[in-house]
Amino acid sequence: MIFKSRLKEIRIEKGLTQKEVAAALEISVSCYGGYEQGYREPDLKTLIKICKMFEISSDYILGLED
Repeated sequence: MIFKSRLKEIRIEKGLTQKEVAAALEISVSCYGGYEQGYREPDLKTLIKICKMFEISSDYILGLED
């Protein structure tokens, strides 16, 4: 639950659309949308890309730290 909430929050803060983020991550929009809706989880490679793109730690996005 924390992952999907933080992912969406960060994307909106950065002023990006789901389509823009999906393109940067080299995944489909429906796949990325699944991350934000909570019915999909990224693999490790994609999680690393997300963290680098948004300049956040994996601990933060996974809810291990605030």
